Amino acid sequence: MVTSDGQNKGLTIGEQLKRAGIPRRDFLKFCTELMIVAPVGLALTNKSWAGEVAQEIAGLRRPSVVWLHFQDCTGCTETLLRTSRPGVDELIFNIISLDYHETLMPGSGKQAEQALRNAVEGNAGKYFLVVEGSIPTKEQGIYMKLAGRPATEMLEQIGSKAKAVIAIGSCASWGGIPSAGENPTGAVGVSDLLRGVPTVNLPGCPPNPYNLIGTILEILRTGNPPELDSDLRPKFAYDRVIHIQCPRRAHFDSGRFAQQFGDDGHRHGWCLYKLGCKGPDTHAGCSVRMFNEIPDVWPIGIGAPCVGCTEKGIAFNVPIFEQATVHNITPPDTYPPVNLSQGRPANLATGAAGVIVGAAVGAAWAAAQRFKSSQEAAAERPADLPKELKPAGGGGPDEHRKDRGAGA
Repeated sequence: MVTSDGQNKGLTIGEQLKRAGIPRRDFLKFCTELMIVAPVGLALTNKSWAGEVAQEIAGLRRPSVVWLHFQDCTGCTETLLRTSRPGVDELIFNIISLDYHETLMPGSGKQAEQALRNAVEGNAGKYFLVVEGSIPTKEQGIYMKLAGRPATEMLEQIGSKAKAVIAIGSCASWGGIPSAGENPTGAVGVSDLLRGVPTVNLPGCPPNPYNLIGTILEILRTGNPPELDSDLRPKFAYDRVIHIQCPRRAHFDSGRFAQQFGDDGHRHGWCLYKLGCKGPDTHAGCSVRMFNEIPDVWPIGIGAPCVGCTEKGIAFNVPIFEQATVHNITPPDTYPPVNLSQGRPANLATGAAGVIVGAAVGAAWAAAQRFKSSQEAAAERPADLPKELKPAGGGGPDEHRKDRGAGA
């Protein structure tokens, strides 16, 4: 982690990557992943190929990032640390200058407090504040204090001087788990308290780390946050419900649903709607933007229903197994049941298979033959042709060649 000692201040991202010995190939891989996560909605990734994105990023100044923890489980930090290509220590920390982070920094106590003051005072109006966890507001904020100060006071003091504030995770976005039920601590999200500073919510439990990097780089590149929806979520990451591109969508459309965990439908990867999947009512890109570049690393990918963690009105409020609201499309109920038994193949299927195999064999035989021209065929079978089409000389091919030789 780069501390606020000034050694690497003022460098562009490209200069820092070169200084750190990061191979260009790894950087291009990162830019490719960023384009996959945000194919539209970012000026930064609106390019023809990853090389153009890399050129844009390399010319930007490394942003100072201050990361505060409030009521959280540190899961959002963990998802950033688990990026697998390239590793966070190889690349991401060379793109951002993480000047304060309670979990990752080696210092503590007075050293940590001094690092925070240096980062804030030395980069006032330029640093990004990333907030992880909800902020407790009841009883004058006594449920959480940092260095003797309530979290509400810390958020106001540090957030008011930031270039932009990014609430990472559902807890920081709207209260998350701490705000569920009776909400005994009065937990709220960043945007409920902070005013006058651009704020972007990245809900998720946890969110995809590329959403964070994409948002920071977009603000650096354009000076403005990416286009946001009514919940202050960037549209490039929360532009559609999971159901639209869910890998189990075909089973939904065909009326194939798992009825309980472990049944035949569940083991065969059928739709999890009847098990409480909230995908039809949840805006997120989990189905197409894989975590840590590993396929199926998300709830539905491992056979668990989506809990709607990006939606304030669903996650931690709606019972897990309650069926979600499906917008603009309803699950079919007119299809006959699908039989999974392994019986003898039907006659029609056998016949169709025979036709396919026969056609393939016939095509292979035909491809192996040497096709003859019409003249060659006439020379080989003159007796079968009309007189006017027979070769000159009236005989077979040998006689025709003999006549030509005699004439010569």
